[in-house]
Amino acid sequence: MINVLSKLPNISNSIFSTMTALANAHGAINLSQGFPDFDCSPKLIDLAQTYMKKGYNQYAPMPGVVQLREKIAAMVEKEQQAVYHPEKEITITAGATQAIFTAIASIIRPDDEVICFDPCYDSYAPAIDLCGGMVKTVSLLPNSFNINWDDVKKVFSHKTKLLIINTPHNPTSSTLTDFDMKQLIKLTQGTDIFIISDEVYDKVVFDGKKHISVASYPELRERSFVISSFGKIFHITGWKIGYCLAPEKLTIEFRKVHQYLVFSVNTPIQYALADFLSDEEEYRSLSNFFQEKRDFFVNALQATPFEILPAAGSYFLLANYDKISDRGDLDFTKELTIKHGVATIPLSVFYKNRLDKHYIRFCFAKKHETLEKAVENLARLK
Repeated sequence: MINVLSKLPNISNSIFSTMTALANAHGAINLSQGFPDFDCSPKLIDLAQTYMKKGYNQYAPMPGVVQLREKIAAMVEKEQQAVYHPEKEITITAGATQAIFTAIASIIRPDDEVICFDPCYDSYAPAIDLCGGMVKTVSLLPNSFNINWDDVKKVFSHKTKLLIINTPHNPTSSTLTDFDMKQLIKLTQGTDIFIISDEVYDKVVFDGKKHISVASYPELRERSFVISSFGKIFHITGWKIGYCLAPEKLTIEFRKVHQYLVFSVNTPIQYALADFLSDEEEYRSLSNFFQEKRDFFVNALQATPFEILPAAGSYFLLANYDKISDRGDLDFTKELTIKHGVATIPLSVFYKNRLDKHYIRFCFAKKHETLEKAVENLARLK
């Protein structure tokens, strides 16, 4: 027998795989995993097919197709007043999770400390562990899920190398503000601390608010990897394509890892997206598109016993189930899936210490009929 010593001994299948499998096994409506159940734009599919038929089916350049990087640069400059050089500071990635892993791997060495904000997306900590880093967590404030910057100061040390922020936030749907960015500037100025800003839902901000990015602040931009995803905004999560913005010095290190991790990304899809981005309305309309779904779902949920928390961005919302059950959130979500036909995600899995305050996460990036059917099931709860 060969003895295998795991590098991630405490990791098993992700909660997203677990709940989706459970939903499939019991025929439940899947509001757990963050993917739409509606199609992407037919125009985008046509563009992808066109480039495939034209023979754009071999390796793309390692940093990505230049036409796409140029379109991203123009979009970011217009939206965030931030200038990134398409050749030297933008890299196309195989989705945002790969970009986050690559950024972590490019700068974290053994015993470096990384500050994450709990609850947080579940890929951060394993990537840090694999690189020998140490995760230091700061819990977001209860209910509002804002950052208490005094708490952040308390975990800083001479070993602090990186902060990972996420706005709009998954799983809580909160967003960072100008105040937060200025606090971040104060904390990091005069240091060699880096920032990874996970901004995959940057086009999905509600109620007339504007997405606040570290890219808009020169003091932060010089030390930051900004990660975004076409999969999330254009309903193509299965195409696995995203990008990383970073100043040249950081991009050089990022690409050293990127070239040996995936080397390059799907060629015809990059050309298709480059053309698709020519129509700004394709991404400018997304906030209204998803806000309509949020409002529809929130209003429908009034017929259920759940207490719904405000959702400022992303396509998730949190709900408290104290009026329904006193069971732990993992058990509750499994019961909800098996007995009531709706799959969700327990919030505790996003905490390092598995803090359980009886919150679950719904994904509302679904057809209206899907959301209606889910609410019909949930309204039967007592």
